[in-house]
Amino acid sequence: MRLLFAFFFLLLPLAEIACFILVGRRIGLMPTLGLVVLSAVVGILLMRIQGFGVLTRIRQSGQQGRAPGKELLDAAMILIAGILFIIPGFLTDIVGLALFLPPVRTFLWNRLMRNMVVVDIGNMQGGARPQTEPDRTIDLDQGDFHRDGRP
Repeated sequence: MRLLFAFFFLLLPLAEIACFILVGRRIGLMPTLGLVVLSAVVGILLMRIQGFGVLTRIRQSGQQGRAPGKELLDAAMILIAGILFIIPGFLTDIVGLALFLPPVRTFLWNRLMRNMVVVDIGNMQGGARPQTEPDRTIDLDQGDFHRDGRP
């Protein structure tokens, strides 16, 4: 897995440079640089607009007594999308734009929840944790414990 991430982070700058060259040849240097600056500004604006919307949904779910799990994941994805927009490059902009789209975030939420188990702590009695396995506390007297490793 680490090798995959290292490979990705080595190839990403090379792919971004190749995209800059292709776009620069097609539309010229100044329009290419203008697109890079414009994408950063758009990313900041989208992050601000959608971020406030997510904060409102987090507050509403808290007022309704629901856990704001999906809303928190939306906020994290919007933050990542904004960072990807600020990073110069067209490939990161495409991934960032995809993360700004609610259907993509819903798809990622569904994929994540498929592998997760959620425990509702609101239904527990007296605030105690549910016991899923026997208590593993061992009570020793003073004579039962020795520091030198012998029984």
